[in-house]
Amino acid sequence: MPQQPIPSLAPMAAWFKAHQGRLLALFACVLAPLYLFGELAKNIREGEPFAFDEAILRLMQHHAAEPLDRLMLLASTVGSGPVVGSLDLLLFLVLLFRRRRLDALFWALATGGAALLNMLAKHGYARVRPDLWVSIAPETSFSFPSGHAMQSTALVASLVVLFWPTAARLPILLLGLAFALLVGISRVYLGVHYPSDILAGWAASTAWVSGLSFLFYRHAVRHQPAPLPAPADSSMLRRPHRHGGTRPPS
Repeated sequence: MPQQPIPSLAPMAAWFKAHQGRLLALFACVLAPLYLFGELAKNIREGEPFAFDEAILRLMQHHAAEPLDRLMLLASTVGSGPVVGSLDLLLFLVLLFRRRRLDALFWALATGGAALLNMLAKHGYARVRPDLWVSIAPETSFSFPSGHAMQSTALVASLVVLFWPTAARLPILLLGLAFALLVGISRVYLGVHYPSDILAGWAASTAWVSGLSFLFYRHAVRHQPAPLPAPADSSMLRRPHRHGGTRPPS
């Protein structure tokens, strides 16, 4: 019986080479954050404490000071649901006004979906908030994952996706990372979240928004600028002339 030829690996290698950027983005922006969230959530479900949670909280408490109190309260307020939600709604309306309907749908699912997922996860895991000291901004809802971290990250990630084809992508990326980081730190500093809550919020929103971007734009970020609205047909704007009359000069 003649030996079957071994299939060539060249087509597979060529496919991987052509899609290596997309595969890397899929791993870094979707799979890795999902794995991190899953590991954190598993420990929460099993009731296993994280050694770094209390240590970081105690470190924050040790360095507490009145100027930091004011800064962290401000960051926490700016990153809260009412403020971030208002920004989300405003930008959604701007996208609709500019007739970027696909982007508006992406924005609504990315930011609104993150808020909904956070609410479901909080009630699903029902983690009690830390009580190592009396907070200057107490909370009564569940702790895991952090709503501030999820909603601020969803806002930033969605902006990065939509502005990636423009010159503003680097400033938005850097300022957005600083904003999400400061909001997350503020929640730990105020003693209302464990650091693992913040990590889970960052990871969940990164995976959610990036996954939606792959569905909408076939990549972790948008690579093509938004198309401009089609101009009105100039022939529709011309004044019709009567049949048999004198034609206007050409």
